[in-house]
Amino acid sequence: MATTLEKPQLEATPETESESVATFPSRSLVLGLVFGVVFGFLLQKGGVAKFHVLIGQLLLEDFTVVKVMLSAVVVGTLGIHLMHHLKLVELHIKPTRIASNVIGGLLFGTGFALSAYCPGTGAAALGQGNFDAFAMVAGMIAGSYVFAEASGWISRNVDPIGDKGKLTLHDVLPFNRAVVVIGSAAILTAVLVILEVTTVR
Repeated sequence: MATTLEKPQLEATPETESESVATFPSRSLVLGLVFGVVFGFLLQKGGVAKFHVLIGQLLLEDFTVVKVMLSAVVVGTLGIHLMHHLKLVELHIKPTRIASNVIGGLLFGTGFALSAYCPGTGAAALGQGNFDAFAMVAGMIAGSYVFAEASGWISRNVDPIGDKGKLTLHDVLPFNRAVVVIGSAAILTAVLVILEVTTVR
Protein backbone atom coordinates (compact mmCIF):
# COMPACT_ATOMS: atom_id res chain seq x y z
CA MET A 1 0.00 0.00 0.00
CA ALA A 2 1.35 3.33 -1.02
CA THR A 3 1.55 5.91 1.66
CA THR A 4 1.95 9.64 1.39
CA LEU A 5 3.68 11.84 3.86
CA GLU A 6 2.05 15.15 4.55
CA LYS A 7 4.19 18.12 5.42
CA PRO A 8 3.49 19.02 9.05
CA GLN A 9 1.65 22.29 9.50
CA LEU A 10 3.42 24.60 11.91
CA GLU A 11 1.27 26.84 13.99
CA ALA A 12 2.08 30.52 13.88
CA THR A 13 3.61 31.77 17.08
CA PRO A 14 4.32 35.36 18.14
CA GLU A 15 7.99 34.69 17.42
CA THR A 16 7.40 33.49 13.86
CA GLU A 17 4.94 36.30 13.20
CA SER A 18 7.41 38.92 14.40
CA GLU A 19 10.11 37.33 12.23
CA SER A 20 7.86 37.49 9.17
CA VAL A 21 7.03 41.10 9.87
CA ALA A 22 10.71 41.94 10.30
CA THR A 23 11.52 40.19 6.99
CA PHE A 24 9.43 42.55 4.89
CA PRO A 25 9.09 46.32 5.13
CA SER A 26 5.95 47.08 7.06
CA ARG A 27 3.12 49.00 5.47
CA SER A 28 3.52 51.80 8.01
CA LEU A 29 7.17 52.32 7.08
CA VAL A 30 6.33 52.52 3.38
CA LEU A 31 3.51 54.96 4.06
CA GLY A 32 5.81 56.97 6.31
CA LEU A 33 8.35 57.25 3.52
CA VAL A 34 5.72 58.29 0.97
CA PHE A 35 4.11 60.89 3.20
CA GLY A 36 7.53 62.14 4.31
CA VAL A 37 8.53 62.79 0.71
CA VAL A 38 5.21 64.52 0.02
CA PHE A 39 5.55 66.59 3.20
CA GLY A 40 9.07 67.68 2.25
CA PHE A 41 7.92 68.55 -1.27
CA LEU A 42 5.09 70.70 0.09
CA LEU A 43 7.41 72.42 2.56
CA GLN A 44 9.74 73.30 -0.28
CA LYS A 45 6.96 74.50 -2.58
CA GLY A 46 5.44 76.51 0.28
CA GLY A 47 8.68 78.45 0.62
CA VAL A 48 9.30 77.53 4.25
CA ALA A 49 12.63 75.87 3.47
CA LYS A 50 14.17 79.20 2.50
CA PHE A 51 16.52 80.89 4.96
CA HIS A 52 15.25 84.43 4.37
CA VAL A 53 11.62 83.34 4.82
CA LEU A 54 12.39 81.66 8.15
CA ILE A 55 14.46 84.58 9.38
CA GLY A 56 11.63 86.89 8.34
CA GLN A 57 9.25 84.88 10.51
CA LEU A 58 11.56 85.11 13.52
CA LEU A 59 11.81 88.88 12.99
CA LEU A 60 8.01 89.09 12.60
CA GLU A 61 8.45 90.50 9.09
CA ASP A 62 7.27 87.53 7.00
CA PHE A 63 4.40 85.33 8.20
CA THR A 64 4.63 82.66 5.51
CA VAL A 65 5.67 80.01 8.04
CA VAL A 66 2.76 80.76 10.38
CA LYS A 67 0.32 80.70 7.46
CA VAL A 68 1.58 77.33 6.27
CA MET A 69 1.53 75.86 9.78
CA LEU A 70 -1.96 77.21 10.57
CA SER A 71 -3.28 75.80 7.30
CA ALA A 72 -1.78 72.41 8.14
CA VAL A 73 -3.18 72.48 11.70
CA VAL A 74 -6.70 73.33 10.50
CA VAL A 75 -6.71 70.61 7.85
CA GLY A 76 -5.14 68.11 10.25
CA THR A 77 -7.57 68.96 13.06
CA LEU A 78 -10.65 68.44 10.92
CA GLY A 79 -9.26 65.48 8.98
CA ILE A 80 -7.91 63.48 11.91
CA HIS A 81 -11.00 63.93 14.05
CA LEU A 82 -13.30 63.10 11.14
CA MET A 83 -11.35 59.89 10.49
CA HIS A 84 -11.40 59.14 14.23
CA HIS A 85 -15.19 59.64 14.26
CA LEU A 86 -15.46 57.20 11.34
CA LYS A 87 -13.21 54.76 13.27
CA LEU A 88 -10.55 54.84 10.58
CA VAL A 89 -7.74 55.96 12.90
CA GLU A 90 -6.93 55.99 16.59
CA LEU A 91 -5.76 59.02 18.53
CA HIS A 92 -2.36 58.69 20.19
CA ILE A 93 -2.19 61.63 22.59
CA LYS A 94 1.11 62.62 24.14
CA PRO A 95 0.97 63.37 27.89
CA THR A 96 1.16 66.95 29.12
CA ARG A 97 4.30 67.26 31.24
CA ILE A 98 4.84 70.90 32.09
CA ALA A 99 8.55 70.84 32.97
CA SER A 100 9.48 68.68 29.99
CA ASN A 101 7.28 70.69 27.61
CA VAL A 102 8.71 74.03 28.78
CA ILE A 103 12.35 72.89 28.69
CA GLY A 104 11.89 71.16 25.36
CA GLY A 105 10.16 74.20 23.90
CA LEU A 106 12.94 76.51 25.04
CA LEU A 107 15.62 74.24 23.58
CA PHE A 108 13.70 73.91 20.32
CA GLY A 109 13.15 77.67 20.12
CA THR A 110 16.79 78.40 20.84
CA GLY A 111 17.93 76.03 18.10
CA PHE A 112 15.39 77.53 15.70
CA ALA A 113 16.53 81.07 16.49
CA LEU A 114 20.22 80.25 16.09
CA SER A 115 19.95 78.22 12.89
CA ALA A 116 16.70 79.59 11.36
CA TYR A 117 15.67 76.00 10.71
CA CYS A 118 13.47 73.49 12.49
CA PRO A 119 13.81 69.74 11.85
CA GLY A 120 11.32 69.65 8.97
CA THR A 121 12.39 72.84 7.24
CA GLY A 122 16.07 72.01 7.82
CA ALA A 123 15.75 68.65 6.06
CA ALA A 124 13.80 70.27 3.22
CA ALA A 125 16.40 73.03 2.91
CA LEU A 126 19.23 70.51 2.77
CA GLY A 127 17.32 68.56 0.15
CA GLN A 128 16.98 71.64 -2.06
CA GLY A 129 20.71 72.34 -1.83
CA ASN A 130 21.00 74.83 1.04
CA PHE A 131 24.18 73.47 2.56
CA ASP A 132 24.03 75.89 5.48
CA ALA A 133 21.31 73.57 6.80
CA PHE A 134 23.86 70.76 7.08
CA ALA A 135 25.17 72.13 10.40
CA MET A 136 21.62 72.25 11.76
CA VAL A 137 20.85 68.68 10.64
CA ALA A 138 24.12 67.47 12.17
CA GLY A 139 23.26 69.24 15.42
CA MET A 140 19.77 67.72 15.36
CA ILE A 141 21.22 64.23 15.02
CA ALA A 142 23.69 64.87 17.82
CA GLY A 143 20.95 66.30 20.01
CA SER A 144 18.75 63.28 19.32
CA TYR A 145 21.57 61.00 20.42
CA VAL A 146 22.11 62.96 23.64
CA PHE A 147 18.38 62.91 24.36
CA ALA A 148 18.20 59.16 23.77
CA GLU A 149 21.09 58.58 26.15
CA ALA A 150 19.54 60.84 28.79
CA SER A 151 15.93 59.67 28.30
CA GLY A 152 16.03 57.38 31.32
CA TRP A 153 17.18 60.15 33.64
CA ILE A 154 14.67 62.58 32.12
CA SER A 155 11.77 60.17 32.57
CA ARG A 156 12.66 59.71 36.24
CA ASN A 157 13.54 63.28 37.22
CA VAL A 158 11.92 65.73 34.79
CA ASP A 159 8.79 64.10 33.34
CA PRO A 160 7.04 63.73 36.73
CA ILE A 161 7.20 67.51 37.32
CA GLY A 162 3.81 68.86 36.31
CA ASP A 163 2.66 65.59 34.77
CA LYS A 164 -1.01 66.18 33.89
CA GLY A 165 -1.59 63.05 31.85
CA LYS A 166 -3.09 62.95 28.37
CA LEU A 167 -5.02 66.21 28.27
CA THR A 168 -6.90 67.68 25.31
CA LEU A 169 -9.02 70.82 24.97
CA HIS A 170 -12.03 68.53 25.09
CA ASP A 171 -10.96 67.46 28.59
CA VAL A 172 -10.66 70.97 29.99
CA LEU A 173 -13.50 72.79 28.20
CA PRO A 174 -17.19 72.21 29.02
CA PHE A 175 -18.12 71.31 25.43
CA ASN A 176 -18.43 68.11 23.46
CA ARG A 177 -15.64 67.02 21.12
CA ALA A 178 -17.31 68.20 17.90
CA VAL A 179 -17.81 71.73 19.24
CA VAL A 180 -14.20 71.92 20.43
CA VAL A 181 -12.79 70.64 17.14
CA ILE A 182 -14.92 72.82 14.87
CA GLY A 183 -14.53 75.84 17.15
CA SER A 184 -10.75 75.48 17.27
CA ALA A 185 -10.57 75.13 13.50
CA ALA A 186 -12.79 78.21 13.07
CA ILE A 187 -10.64 80.33 15.39
CA LEU A 188 -7.43 79.29 13.65
CA THR A 189 -9.00 79.95 10.26
CA ALA A 190 -9.99 83.44 11.42
CA VAL A 191 -6.40 84.10 12.55
CA LEU A 192 -5.16 82.83 9.18
CA VAL A 193 -7.51 85.17 7.30
CA ILE A 194 -6.48 88.13 9.44
CA LEU A 195 -2.80 87.41 8.82
CA GLU A 196 -3.44 87.07 5.09
CA VAL A 197 -5.34 90.36 4.90
CA THR A 198 -3.01 92.40 7.09
CA THR A 199 0.27 91.12 5.64
CA VAL A 200 -0.53 91.38 1.93
CA ARG A 201 2.18 93.42 0.28
